[in-house]
Amino acid sequence: MPINITMPALSPTMEEGNLAKWLVKEGDKIKSGDVIAEIETDKATMEVEAVDEGVVAKIVVPAGTEGVKVNALIAILAEEGEDVSAAASGGASAAPAAKAEATPAPKAEAAPAATPAPKIDAAPSTAMSVERIFSSPLARRLAKEAGLDLSKVSGSGPKGRVVKSDVEKAVAGGSAKAAPAAAPAPAAAPAPILAKGPSDEAVLKLFEQGSYDLVPHDGMRKTIAKRLQESKQTIPHFYVSVDCELDALLALRAQLNAAAPEKDGKPVYKLSVNDMVIKALALALRDVPDANVSWTDSAMVKHKHSDVGVAVSIPGGLITPIIRKAETKSLSAISNEMKDYGKRAKERKLKPEEYQGGTTAVSNMGMMGVKNFAAVVNPPHATILAVGAGEERVVVKKGEMKVANVMTVTLSTDHRAVDGALGAELLGAFKRYIENPMGMLV
Repeated sequence: MPINITMPALSPTMEEGNLAKWLVKEGDKIKSGDVIAEIETDKATMEVEAVDEGVVAKIVVPAGTEGVKVNALIAILAEEGEDVSAAASGGASAAPAAKAEATPAPKAEAAPAATPAPKIDAAPSTAMSVERIFSSPLARRLAKEAGLDLSKVSGSGPKGRVVKSDVEKAVAGGSAKAAPAAAPAPAAAPAPILAKGPSDEAVLKLFEQGSYDLVPHDGMRKTIAKRLQESKQTIPHFYVSVDCELDALLALRAQLNAAAPEKDGKPVYKLSVNDMVIKALALALRDVPDANVSWTDSAMVKHKHSDVGVAVSIPGGLITPIIRKAETKSLSAISNEMKDYGKRAKERKLKPEEYQGGTTAVSNMGMMGVKNFAAVVNPPHATILAVGAGEERVVVKKGEMKVANVMTVTLSTDHRAVDGALGAELLGAFKRYIENPMGMLV
């Protein structure tokens, strides 16, 4: 029986992606675990592994196709011993075809398409989790025919996936009971109503014909726009700023870099000021745990660790890879992890789990000469720290004017979760670590 290969959901919120490249062709024999295609999401390029064995009977969606919906049919696989041509014609009608062409550039006269309401932290359904993570299509079909509960079948495939042989073994052993009827899904929470600006047509009428070019938005830019609009319209922001002296931190950084051991003629680490900012914020959240939270309508989510996202500029937008449990990591570990993330971010090779989630974030524009700014909170975070440039300024100490290296940082907070006094306490803890950096080493 033909096996349908469908567009996978590479993250809980993914709705569509671009089929960038096929790594197999029709007639190729593949086995479970083989990489068969590359899928581009709004943030990254991901490899797709086969979950069944067989021969590629038909490629339904060609390489380079944009906007392929999750679960759309992209290829058909013939099982071992099955007629390939029969499989190609038999499987094609089993699922809707994907969008086969890229979305054309908008015309000035065209009315804009309606923007779908954004989903807020929607968890994937149980059915999707089973289908995409735990079992192959063939195993699901055999289990359904045998009345087996796949959740009770041990998987021997890649990453614990249940495959055909596992189902056959469970049938022979009688170890898996029939799956219970699924409970009705709870009613979805209403999506926030986002204000709409003027139509595309109204905007374009303001400009002289021929005086501009239209550049269609890519997936990343659409996602950034949607999330920032959602953030500003649903999160009551407030801002707290403080100046931090950097002289002690710069001296310690120079000392630690000079002491770095070498491997293959290169130092094993090279600390940046941003690495030390990440560590200082992580420790500050550890010291002020009431600020290490996320807001939901029913409860406050209090995080046990400081997972610090770091805004990285890439062509066409930005992405925020996350240093997990940053309060527990050494400065050298944070530095090397960030260098790896930064390199792979620019290549769009980050995995969803490396940039989704987190408990707070850092946005540093100091290297661009920006003195101070306020960043937008990125839900589900309740805080984000905007870091300005370190510069020599005149400061007054004990009635005398002195010159010191100073940077201004601004904490943006979700006022529903972090009140003014709590935000000030968090920023005070951060300032202490920056101005007394030896505390980050003990």
